[in-house]
Amino acid sequence: MLDDFKTAMQIRWSDLDPNFHLRHSVYYDWGALCRMEYLSAAGITIDVMQRLHIGPILFREECVFRKEIKMGDAVSISLKLLRSRKDFSRWSFQHQISKNEDTVAAVLQVDGAWMDVLERKLATPPEAITTVFEQMAKAEDFHWL
Repeated sequence: MLDDFKTAMQIRWSDLDPNFHLRHSVYYDWGALCRMEYLSAAGITIDVMQRLHIGPILFREECVFRKEIKMGDAVSISLKLLRSRKDFSRWSFQHQISKNEDTVAAVLQVDGAWMDVLERKLATPPEAITTVFEQMAKAEDFHWL
């Protein structure tokens, strides 16, 4: 499947702060982009979620910044499942943001769930989504909730 999903990120001038390094909010935007690219590559596109009347929501998002990222750095972000309920109704992802191939610049973690967008309440995802989550790369310290 999509083991060890990683995507390259582009640094734009507007991503920088007055200190000429990456603004803190860009890390969160990159995490959201990475998650949606992963789901889409796995076949869970926006159209599929709309058809299934389900969408992901976040409860918490936290980033630990380790090394600054500056214009010209080659940046990538990865996605791994950190923890989950066995039915994948609630989950946590871990993103590692690396620069210049081997330097960990930040670690982003999000806690989320699936929501039935018609009933506006938390839901257990359908099989199409659980199959994708079963095959997702797991973090070293992955555990079931």
